[in-house]
Amino acid sequence: MRTRILGIAISLGVLAALTWGAMRLVRTMATPSASELPTTRVRRGSVVIAVSARGQLQGGNSETIEVPMTGVDSTGISYLREPGELVKEGDTVAQFDITQQEFNLREAQADLAEAEQQVVQAKATSDATDEENRYALLSAQSDVTLAGLAIRSNPVSATMKARQNDIALEAARGRLRQAQHNMANKNANSVATVAIQEANLNKAKVQADMAAKIIESMTIKAKTNGYVSIEPNTNVNMWYTGMTFQPLQIGDTVYSGQAVARIPDFKNWEVSARVGELDRGHLAVGQKVSVSVVALPGKSFDGEVKVLGGTSGPPWDRRFDCRIALDKPVPEMRPGMTSNMTITAQVLDNVIWIPSQALYESDGKSFAYLRTPQGFMPHDVTLVNRSESQAVIKGLNEGDVVAMSNPEQRNKPASGPDNGAMKALQK
Repeated sequence: MRTRILGIAISLGVLAALTWGAMRLVRTMATPSASELPTTRVRRGSVVIAVSARGQLQGGNSETIEVPMTGVDSTGISYLREPGELVKEGDTVAQFDITQQEFNLREAQADLAEAEQQVVQAKATSDATDEENRYALLSAQSDVTLAGLAIRSNPVSATMKARQNDIALEAARGRLRQAQHNMANKNANSVATVAIQEANLNKAKVQADMAAKIIESMTIKAKTNGYVSIEPNTNVNMWYTGMTFQPLQIGDTVYSGQAVARIPDFKNWEVSARVGELDRGHLAVGQKVSVSVVALPGKSFDGEVKVLGGTSGPPWDRRFDCRIALDKPVPEMRPGMTSNMTITAQVLDNVIWIPSQALYESDGKSFAYLRTPQGFMPHDVTLVNRSESQAVIKGLNEGDVVAMSNPEQRNKPASGPDNGAMKALQK
């Protein structure tokens, strides 16, 4: 009996010892010491402030193929070159639906033919009116002549007859004056009528010529040699930020003035990129740039900053447009090729710097976790400048040891089921 009790006591003691050892092991694993934090030393040396970004190749002076102004809101694409297809000067790049324009041309031609006939009719009517006016004038002149001859017999005629002859002469003269006045008015009216019809004829000619020119403009030809870059089709009912649009193709509906394609200028290549807002202060127009094209490995191209655009994008990812002009492009380049650019903004010599990962900011202040006899403690520093991987600071000495991660966050107890189990074991 005594032996059995002794065995049970020993078993309980062994179990308690194992439990205590497990708790010590878990505590040691859950709470790392200061020596386990990744650290680095403050260094003195040269720091290169460089800006890196990714962009796309595009022609600097691209020829833009746009939908011509036709008087209608939209039209369809009836012919379009394939993306990246090589074209020469004078080759057809795009054609648009001319169904409505052909109808307008036929209508304008019909109006032109009608206007021509209206001019012919107006001239014929004017000629007939002139003949009538001349006949009326000659008739009035004859009446005056006859009345004048009748007056000659007045000395030998009765008083009544002589008075009638005088009255007839005055009436004939009145008709002559009226015929002359009517002839002038009717001639002016005929000339005005013909002028109006000729103006309508000119208007019809202009409309017919315009309709023909519009049809001709619906076929767009290349003005230079190059590769065709097709624009994306943004005419969608709904879209979202970051959405990828498909390139335009035959049958798509486009609007007047919309760009459908571009032919880059091979002599003036550019890289279009979007650079982070924090790097905006490091850049200026005219800075030298080193560009590498992903599709052309092993080759580097020199360039310079040509345009710095405005900032856009959501508040958490503000970026600005940057365009770099390449100095010596090569024939292997194609529009849309992905390019990586590096801009050396500044070189700082003999400065104190730490990795950017070791610099922290809170409440508008910059600090680093400096190793002291009491452990890693926050130490205020002054940020002079920074690159993507290095921060130039003041307030630390060369050789000081700083933490690469936040020791306060690492020393916090882990949350989760395991931590709850440990608390239960401790109780």
